[in-house]
Amino acid sequence: MGPWAVCLSTDERGHALSNRFSFHDHHDHVTSLREAVARGFSLDLKQIPPRYFYDQAGSRLFDGICTQPEYYVPDAEREILQRRAAEISSLVGQGAVVIEPGAGNGAKIRILLDTLRPRAYVPMDISGDYLRESAGRLAGEYPWLEIHACCTDFTQGLGLPRGIPQGRRLVFFPGSSLGNFDPDEAADFLNQVAGLVGDGGSVLIGVDIKKDAEILDAAYNDRLGLTAAFNLNLLERINRELGANIDVSQFRHHAFYNADLGRIEMHLISRCAQVVQVDGHRYHFSEGEAIHTESSYKYAPAEFQALARRSGLAPVRYWLDSRGLFSVHLLRVSEA
Repeated sequence: MGPWAVCLSTDERGHALSNRFSFHDHHDHVTSLREAVARGFSLDLKQIPPRYFYDQAGSRLFDGICTQPEYYVPDAEREILQRRAAEISSLVGQGAVVIEPGAGNGAKIRILLDTLRPRAYVPMDISGDYLRESAGRLAGEYPWLEIHACCTDFTQGLGLPRGIPQGRRLVFFPGSSLGNFDPDEAADFLNQVAGLVGDGGSVLIGVDIKKDAEILDAAYNDRLGLTAAFNLNLLERINRELGANIDVSQFRHHAFYNADLGRIEMHLISRCAQVVQVDGHRYHFSEGEAIHTESSYKYAPAEFQALARRSGLAPVRYWLDSRGLFSVHLLRVSEA
């Protein structure tokens, strides 16, 4: 049967799901947290890739961040999708196979399902348990929709499971996740997306816009401290899964807008000189030393369109929210 296997037939409450729903677990493409920590903590400038934020606890914390008034992205993007759903559908057409890397709780695809009426939906997420729950709920709400939920690390490749229907494809990549790649990596990722959708395919992607540093800094330092908890949960996860002895209270969240590079940076800062043990290895931290956990690049619309063209994708149209904080772009594979 290969690395993909259908392994879910009930939702989180044990209720039977439609036979139009399947769950595929692709462990071979998920780089282990153990490898990431061993590599990242051994660097002179310590780092852990942001994909490791999203265990079940981290995914739920991110859902909470998306409800905070400082974090403008969800409301801005929701406004665009709700206002432009019919227009998007007319440009994309109904009956496509919709693929969503980093699907999360599926809130945004719900805005488009009734107008797009896709032939099938393929949500991808690195957090398997969270994906089981969210995709299972979606299957219950949309029994007419064929769903192939895929637990995979889409940053390491965009392979699809067997059984996906043939036909025109749309990759839906909302939020600001593209910003987690540096520009060269973003171009490579978009090039992979272009290959995945192929001739006649489309990409609908959310892109955060450069704006005042005050707005950006506030978005990543919400007053309730959920972003801080989300960042620190990475250390909690290392403790839980790798048996580490990290004293999480001896680290603090630090996020700021780096205007020179056009990106938000998130770090975990050691409050003191300390030694932590992870998986039998000892790592030394000096006071004030940082673990770089995330970069989130921002693009003016023209900058992003240039990046898309470089990746073999032709801009079709883009939309802004009423405050001009966020953009959604529709792209198509460039003709040779």
